[in-house]
Amino acid sequence: MFKKVSVLLLSLMLITALLVGCGGETEVTSDLKVGMVTDAGTIDDKSFNQGTWEGIKLAEEELGVETKYLKPAGTTESDYLKEIGNLYDADIKFIVTPGFKFETAIFQAQTKYEDAKFVLIDGSPHSGDFNAVVGENTVSIFFAEHESGFLAGVATAVELQEGEVGFIGGMEIPPVQKFNWGFQQGIKYANENHGTNIEMKAENFVYQGSFDNVAAGQQLVAAQFDKGVDAVFCAAGGVGVGAINEAKARVESGENVWIVGVDVDQYADGIYTEEDAEEQKSVILTSAMKRIDQAAYDMIQAEINGEFPGGEVLNFDAKNNGVGIPQENPNLSSETEEVVSDVFSKLQSGDITVSAEQGDLIK
Repeated sequence: MFKKVSVLLLSLMLITALLVGCGGETEVTSDLKVGMVTDAGTIDDKSFNQGTWEGIKLAEEELGVETKYLKPAGTTESDYLKEIGNLYDADIKFIVTPGFKFETAIFQAQTKYEDAKFVLIDGSPHSGDFNAVVGENTVSIFFAEHESGFLAGVATAVELQEGEVGFIGGMEIPPVQKFNWGFQQGIKYANENHGTNIEMKAENFVYQGSFDNVAAGQQLVAAQFDKGVDAVFCAAGGVGVGAINEAKARVESGENVWIVGVDVDQYADGIYTEEDAEEQKSVILTSAMKRIDQAAYDMIQAEINGEFPGGEVLNFDAKNNGVGIPQENPNLSSETEEVVSDVFSKLQSGDITVSAEQGDLIK
C-alpha cells in the first residue's frame, strides 16, 4: 500500500546507480566496514535490533560493505563503550547503535574516536545532562512513532469495527509512549470518523518495564485476552514476542485475538500454520513500522557517497515515508487499506496532525 522508498532520497541526493559487472550483478565497489552494537535483547529480537541489522545487511548485499555486530555483556555506558572500542580496534569505523541507551556512550565515543562515524537511532548524544551535542562525526535519527501508532490504530479499529483493544509497552520512554499515545488517537479518530466502536480501558494500557522479558509479555497479554480484549498493540521488543506466542496458542485453540506489531513488519513472526499449509495465517493484524532498516541503509550509502550528514538530527515521519504500516497486510481488508491510505496521505499533506505529547483518551 505504501511505496517503499528511501526516506532521505531528496535531502541526501544519493546516487542512483552503481557499477554493474557481467551478468547484471553489482560489483563490490566499497571497502567500508560497518559495525553495530546491539541494545538489550538479541539480533533477532523481531524489533529494533533486528530492523537495524537488516538495513546493515542489505547494505552488505547491495553496496558491498563488510559488516559485523557485537552484543555487549550488559546495558551500561561502559558495556557499550567496550564494544564500540572493540569494533574500532578491528578497523571498523562506521558504527550504528540502536536506542536511547547509547546516548552517553556515543557522547564519549564521538570525541574519543574522531576518525570514526556514528549513527545513533532514537537518541541524541549527551553527557548525562540531556543537553544534546551531536558531533560532526555523528548523526542522530528520530522517528514519528505517534504517526505510526496512529495509522495502526486506525487500521485496527476499521478492521475490527467493534470490540476492545489494549497496549503493552516495554520501558516507559518517549518512543514507546508516543506509539501508545498515537495508537489511542488513531482509535479515537476511527470511532469519530469511520463509525467504529472500539473501547479502550486504562487497565489494559500498561508498561512491563523491559524489552527482553518474554515470559512477562505472555502473562500480560493473557490477562488482557482473559478480560475480553480483542487486539493488543505491543511496543515492547522481546516482551512483545511473548505476547505473540500467547496469541498464537489462543488462536490455535479457537479464540479470535490479534496482536499489532511494532517497529518492523512482524507478520511472519505471528504465523501459526504449518509450513506446508495451503495458506499461511498470522496473528499479526498489522504493524506500526519505523523504517529503521532504511535509515541504517541510507546512512551507509550516504557515507559511501561522501554525503554523511554529520552533526545533524534527522526526523523520519510520514512526510518522508519514514513511518507507516507494511506495504502488504494480509489480515486487513482492501476497504481498511483504502481508509488507512487516505489517512496516510492526509498526514503527509498536514490535513491530519497527530500529537506527540502524552494525553489521556482511556477510561
